[in-house]
Amino acid sequence: MNYKLLPGTDIKVSAACLGSMTWGEQNTAAQAHQQLDLAIECGVNFIDTAELYPSPVRASTYGHTEQIIGEWLRHNDRTRIVLASKVVGPAPRKWIGHIRNGPLLDAAQIIQAVDASLGRLATDYLDLYQVHWPARSTNYFDKAGYDYTPDKHDSPIHETLHTLQQLVTSGKVRALGVCNETPWGLHSYLHAAENTGSTGISCIQNPYNLLNRSFEIGLAEFSHRSNIGLLAYSPLGCGQLTGKYIDGTSSDQSRLRLHSNYFYRYTTTAATEATAKYCALAQQQALTPVQLALAFVASRPFILSTIIGATSLAQLRQNLDAFDVTIDGAVLREIEKIHRQHANPCA
Repeated sequence: MNYKLLPGTDIKVSAACLGSMTWGEQNTAAQAHQQLDLAIECGVNFIDTAELYPSPVRASTYGHTEQIIGEWLRHNDRTRIVLASKVVGPAPRKWIGHIRNGPLLDAAQIIQAVDASLGRLATDYLDLYQVHWPARSTNYFDKAGYDYTPDKHDSPIHETLHTLQQLVTSGKVRALGVCNETPWGLHSYLHAAENTGSTGISCIQNPYNLLNRSFEIGLAEFSHRSNIGLLAYSPLGCGQLTGKYIDGTSSDQSRLRLHSNYFYRYTTTAATEATAKYCALAQQQALTPVQLALAFVASRPFILSTIIGATSLAQLRQNLDAFDVTIDGAVLREIEKIHRQHANPCA
C-alpha cells in the first residue's frame, strides 16, 4: 500500500480509503467490523464516514455508521487510523429535515454536528473534517449544469471556514476538506483562508471514475496549482464499472438494483454502453474491470486517495488487490479513445 501526505499536514493517508456509507444499511455492524479488520490488515489507514450515513438517508438510521465505527475503535488503536467525517449542509426538508430540524452550515450547527460525531465515533478528535456539500444553489451530485437560482440558505463560505478554524484551534479537528464542490466554491475557500490566515483546505472529495471525469474540467488545475488532493468517491460508478450489471452476475442485493432511483445516473443507456467498452478493454489487457477502473483513478496525478466501498469481504479484497496494478501508457491511450466517444455520461 502506498501513502501520501495530506496536503499542508504531516498526516500520511493510504492510497485506498475505506468508505462506510453502506454500514448500517446494506451491512451489519459485524460485517463492517470485518471490513475494517481486513482493510487495516492490508495497509489501509484511512477511513471516511459522515454524520449523514448510512445511505440511502433515513431518519431511523441517522448516525448509525459513525456508531458502528465507534464500537470498533473502542477495541482498536485509534492512533493508527486517519479518521474523516463530514457535516451536512442545507437540503430539502423531506430528505434531511430530521437532522437538526433542517441543517445549516452556521457556527452553532457545525459545532453541534462535530460534537455529535465525536460522541458517536468514540474519539476526541477527527483527523479530517469535511463540508459534505455546499450551502448554496450550485451544480453538485447529479446536476451537471448551473442554474441561476436564488439561494435559500446561503451560509457565507468565509463564516463557515471561520467556524472550521475554531475546531482546528480547539483540537477537535486536525485538517479540513470540502466535498461535492465546484471551482468557484473551492476558490472561495482558498481565498478566504488566504485573507484571514485560517487553516487552509487540504482536500476535496468529489466523484471521479471512468464514467465521470468532470473533475478534470476546472478542478484539476486547482489541485495542481493550489496543492489540493482529490479524494475520489464512486471510483467504480456505484458498481457499474465492475461489469456485473452487463454480464448479469449482479445480485438482487447489489446497490444499483436496490437503489436504482437513488443512483440512477449510473444506470442509463449511455453509462451501460461506455461501461461495455471499458470492460472489453480490460479483457483485452488481461485485467478485470475492477483493476482497470481503480488503476486508472489511482494513476491520476491529482489523486490523494481513492475511496472504495464494498458490501462483502470478497468485493473488498478484490478492490484492495487492484491497488497493486499499474496500467501503462498504451492502456491509458485506449481509455482516452473510449472517453472521447463517451465523455462523462454520468457527470
